[in-house]
Amino acid sequence: MKEEATLRADIYKVSRNHMSETDDVLAVEEPLEIRLVHGSADKRIQKNLSVTMRTPGSDKELATGFLFTEGIINNISHVKDVLLNDNIISIIIDEDVNFDLSKLERNFYTTSSCGVCGKSSIEAVKTVCQISSDGGTLHYPAGLIYTLPNLLRKQQDVFESTGGLHASALFDAEGKLLLLREDVGRHNALDKLIGAALEQGMLPLDNHLLLLSGRASFELLQKAAMAGIKMVAAVGAPSSLAVQMAKESGITLIGFLRDNRFNIYNGEQRITI
Repeated sequence: MKEEATLRADIYKVSRNHMSETDDVLAVEEPLEIRLVHGSADKRIQKNLSVTMRTPGSDKELATGFLFTEGIINNISHVKDVLLNDNIISIIIDEDVNFDLSKLERNFYTTSSCGVCGKSSIEAVKTVCQISSDGGTLHYPAGLIYTLPNLLRKQQDVFESTGGLHASALFDAEGKLLLLREDVGRHNALDKLIGAALEQGMLPLDNHLLLLSGRASFELLQKAAMAGIKMVAAVGAPSSLAVQMAKESGITLIGFLRDNRFNIYNGEQRITI
């Protein structure tokens, strides 16, 4: 990641009743305002979509991934230009692209972060998801899955220096690490990852495994479903709604992946022992 993703700070370290002055490396957290410019050539409209706290870097991927996982765009060709000015990013949509303006209000489903979730939220995600995939050919040996967290950690540059970032990583069917993105926000890391895959023409990601460095929430599972991902493994625990989302979307969901063991919450048929 870029140099601006970290900064050094003077601190005091306390250990065994001894205090010493030293310095530490912090993960940078800054706001990013995402704006959308759309409409006909003679009537362009600017809409302020969201302000997210993120780690600077891969901002274009974050913004395009956010628009995709929110169901606002379904193809990278819809994006005419991306303008970044300090902590404001403007996504310029092609004049010929029409979409449902109600989606801009983010009222077609709610996420676990707002505390209002349930079956209706999952059904709403399914209605806006335009990726068709079944992951029928995807199978992963358990022995290969055991190795993935270590592969992820070896590539997490900023995490190693700060210990303060979440990561999302994409592996192919042979366990090769294809993409990795980090951020202070777990949802931002995944939006960056999906944005990168979108720009590289990799979607749908139905023959890939998504590895999350922390817990698996409903919001992360719905983003995975939007990208056609059929296997998600998390180092931490899944939430109850994440498990329900996995079942409704046909996603193999793995949790507590550590120390050569893991739990399977759905889709055990894709795991070979």
